[in-house]
Amino acid sequence: MATELKVDTDPAEVGFDARRLDRIEGHFGRYVDDGRLPGWLAVVSRRGKIAYVARRGHRDVEAGLPVEMDTRWRIFSMTKPITSVAVMVLYEEGAFELTDPIARWLPEFAEPRVFVKGSALKPVTEPATEPIRVWHLLTHTAGLTYGFHHAHPVDAIYRANGFEWGTPPGADLAECTRRWAELPLVFQPGAEWNYSVATDVLGRLVEVVSGQPLDEFFARRIFEPLGMGNTGFATDSTDKFAALYVPDPGTGKAVRNEAFGRSGLEKPACLSGGGGLVSTAADYHRFTQFLLNRGELDGVRLLGPRTVDLMTSNHLPGGVDLEAYGRPLFAEMPFHGFGFGLGFSVLTDPVKAKTLSSEGEFAWGGAASTAFWVDPAAEITALFFTQLLPSSTHPIRQYLRQLVYQAVVD
Repeated sequence: MATELKVDTDPAEVGFDARRLDRIEGHFGRYVDDGRLPGWLAVVSRRGKIAYVARRGHRDVEAGLPVEMDTRWRIFSMTKPITSVAVMVLYEEGAFELTDPIARWLPEFAEPRVFVKGSALKPVTEPATEPIRVWHLLTHTAGLTYGFHHAHPVDAIYRANGFEWGTPPGADLAECTRRWAELPLVFQPGAEWNYSVATDVLGRLVEVVSGQPLDEFFARRIFEPLGMGNTGFATDSTDKFAALYVPDPGTGKAVRNEAFGRSGLEKPACLSGGGGLVSTAADYHRFTQFLLNRGELDGVRLLGPRTVDLMTSNHLPGGVDLEAYGRPLFAEMPFHGFGFGLGFSVLTDPVKAKTLSSEGEFAWGGAASTAFWVDPAAEITALFFTQLLPSSTHPIRQYLRQLVYQAVVD
């Protein structure tokens, strides 16, 4: 079990200019100096070797506690790739096909209805023309949504039912899934892309198919084999736990948020496969190495290489990007030049995306401004951890890409 991160290679040995990598600390150090971020930790590796680790600021500003290598972070939607891996572990065992209707295991989705007109108070719906299938959930094309979007009457229906930034008090994953199934879809399954609770529904699918609670499946089938001993639905070390911050509307400086900040302190009623995990940089780094190695880490194989390749290919019809197929709403990645696979964004056109990264890069991020990406072509992985909600506050991910790739000199 890895609890410490440290540079284990000369950056030049893996094609980096060390002085150029130091620009990462110089750039993001200013975010701490001027109060935009409480603190952060960044990790860059190449060819399986850690070439750069930097940290600045505090995990808890008010208590004066610094960011440390084993700080516990709420990773929110960086939970989604882990849930998607769990689904594909079961897929490889022959538990289902990707085209199977989810109603086979979740009968509450047997007769979904789709919003066609009206309002949140008086919606007019029609029957879905095809069932929601497993791959619809993996690709966010099922027609589900999030209450926090504030862009469609169905979003308002979600909020009215207790689903905005969380779930109704006391409702477990099974109950939440039943309630989502009762709400109308935003569009016909497969017709568009919309960031949604789909991955939470996948978490419930894992529970039903495996016969295990989601936290137990994660622990036994993913975290223990990969040595991710500090990852779970609640922190295992409250004294290492980072506080959560939001930007002050007037000054832009990070201010503590106690309401959302309680998430991760204890096991929640709803085990959210879409956003419920707490982790460390070391643990999630191991997860990215497992992905870079196409399903294997330190002699332990959880997925076959072809499965990882399928997951990290663009599944949007016609090979289009999210700009062409997605709703122009919030997501954890840009839309231009990025498609979507089975649980990851997939870079399809670096020129259109205006990025130095490589075609085929896959990635995702979390609501508190955490992020990761894996670049198979360049054999690079990068991670960034902080606790500022929402992730749209600063263009951290775009700058991190610039700063990592400008340091590649081979």
